[in-house]
This record gives sequence, C-alpha cells and structure tokens, in this order.
Amino acid sequence: MPLDPFDWIDAEARRRADAGLVRTLRPRPAGSGLLDLASNDYLGLTRHPDVTAAAAGAAREWGAGATGSRLVTGSTALHAELEGELAEFCGFEAALVLSSGYAANLAAVTALTGHGSLIVSDAGNHASIVDGCRLSRAGTAVVPHADPEAVRKALRAHGGRALAVTDSVFSVDGDAAPLPELADVCRSGGAALLVDDAHGLGVLGDGGRGALAAAGLAGDPDIVTTLTLSKSLGSQGGAVLGPARVIEHLVNTARTFIFDTGLAPAAAGAALASLRLLRREPERAGRARAVAAALYEQITGAGLAAVRPDAAVVSVRAPSADAAVRWAADCRTAGIVVGCFRPPSVPDGVSRLRLTARADLTEEQIATAVSVVRRTAPVS
Repeated sequence: MPLDPFDWIDAEARRRADAGLVRTLRPRPAGSGLLDLASNDYLGLTRHPDVTAAAAGAAREWGAGATGSRLVTGSTALHAELEGELAEFCGFEAALVLSSGYAANLAAVTALTGHGSLIVSDAGNHASIVDGCRLSRAGTAVVPHADPEAVRKALRAHGGRALAVTDSVFSVDGDAAPLPELADVCRSGGAALLVDDAHGLGVLGDGGRGALAAAGLAGDPDIVTTLTLSKSLGSQGGAVLGPARVIEHLVNTARTFIFDTGLAPAAAGAALASLRLLRREPERAGRARAVAAALYEQITGAGLAAVRPDAAVVSVRAPSADAAVRWAADCRTAGIVVGCFRPPSVPDGVSRLRLTARADLTEEQIATAVSVVRRTAPVS
C-alpha cells in the first residue's frame, strides 16, 4: 500500500487539539444581532451609507474586479485618486495602494532591504512583517519589544545598510511603539524606519491622521509607513506611504505589487469615501479612543487584568488558551462577539480576549459589553 503523503497532517491536528489551539471558520450572517467587539471597524464605517454607496458606484463604473496587475490593466483613475488623498491626509509625499495590508508590508520590507542589509524587527511585530523579513534575504535581528536601545545596539553591530521596522500600535496588547525614540536611534545609526500604522490610522493623530502624524514624523525623508484600508476605513486593501522615490522604487521592484491583481475598484471607492467622511467628521478618531478608555477602565474596575490601550485595542488576559476559547464562546452566547488570541498569534504565549473599540458604540453598549465580559470570566 502506498504511503499517505498527508499522514503528518493528522498528527499536527492532534497536537493542536491537545494544546487547545484548534481554529475553525465561522461564517457570519449579514445581520446577526450580536454586539461586535471583535472586528477592526474602529470608526464604524464599513456599513455607512456613503461608504457602501461609493463601493457600489465604483463597481458599476469600473467593474467587479481590477482585471489585472496595476502595471498591466489594473490601475484606474480611482486608485490614483485614493493614493493622492491618502498621502495628503497622512502627510506623506506619495502613496502606493496594494491589494491588502499584508501585501503592503511584504512589499515595503522586501523592496527596501535585500542581501547584505539588516532588518531590525520588534519582537511584537505583525506576522506580515515577520514574513517580509523571511522573504527579504536580509539579515534580521529580532529585538525585545518596544526597546529603542536594543535597536541602537543592533544597528551599531551591523554598520551597513539597515531598516528598522515596527508596528505603530501592536495588535495583541494595543500598546504604542516609542516612535520618536526609534526615529532618533535610526538617524544616529543611518537606518530608515518603517512603521506599520494599521491600527493607528483613523484613531491616532489630529483627526485620525495616524501615529506618524501624532509623533511629528509624517513626511520625514527617512520614514516609510504602511497602512491597511480594512480597519478604520472599513474597506479592504493596503498602502505604502513615503518619499516619492521610495514609492517609485516599489512600483519597479515590489513583487506583491508587480505580480498581484490590483485592488478591486469597489474597495478603492469605499476607502476613498471613508477617508473623505473622516475629514468631515474628525471627531470619530477621538471617540474611538474614548470608547477604548471606557472599556479598559470599567473592565479593570471589575477586577480583570487588562492592558491600558494606546489606541482602540483593549487586551484582557485569560488564564489559558482553553479558558480564552471558553470565555469567548460564553460571551457570544450572551450576545457579545470578542476576539480570542492564542499562540501562535500572541508572541508571549499569554492567551487573551481582544476587544476593539468602535466610535459608534453607545454608553449603554459599552456597559453591556463590560457586564458580559465580567460575568463570563473564568476563574483563574
């Protein structure tokens, strides 16, 4: 009898089950009636009538798909319009829109490094940055979380072309990177700084212009940032922003841009509508932060362990992976959807519930969410 080439998958599945790390897809209906504190729709825009109308209008005008890579047929006037407004809003010289935030990080990390260069990466960085480091052919130094001095030491030991990369707001605990200190360290070491602002855009900075704007670093010639259009802007896609020569370099060298089908016109139209709505209603950014602060204060006031949020992510510690899964399931049964983060999604091995604040949550909904999380909390 021939060997089964996938026997090893069954053994891996058993190990996952034994560790309480099984993941399953859960299709959701269009309207579930559950209170959503798990999505990244920080500004509550994904169902806003202006945004959905823009998505539908773009699909009618440009078609359901981009039809090809952006260097062949997939780049439209809508993409260019979105890039121009994103760059201007965030304070950068130029922007390049890609099909996802993941693709944007792969593009920026791989195109700005290469054989013989060094990447200094925070230990808490998103998986897309980690994968970019692996694909880059550069040497990679993973340094302790939010530690500018460790970055300095790594750069000093290398002495050549280098790129430091960090999330602006870390998706697991919702804490912010020390961007001014990191920029100073990079400048003293002759390195560029790449910042993934997926969780900062729309929440931090004046009117939601992002973490780089809040830190006074937006538009600096040695700073590049990546964004996602799928969180605060309620759409889908990603972008790289930075000096014009950096963006031109990515157009010519970034494989996840050159060889990928362009972002669907509907997603570009929706993101553009969200960006314009945020310009008209800049108070949404402050409201998202206020909701996160209220969730944190009420959860910790109830005796649970949570991390003080720097943006819109509230991380609540669970005693184990199994307990986190049961806790999230109990919350769902009680009408609240929360995120459940377990290894390997959490680099420190500590399982958590992750609650995401939304600007459109009412005080009553905040109180309800806290009551459910407190009432269903596992005994340590």
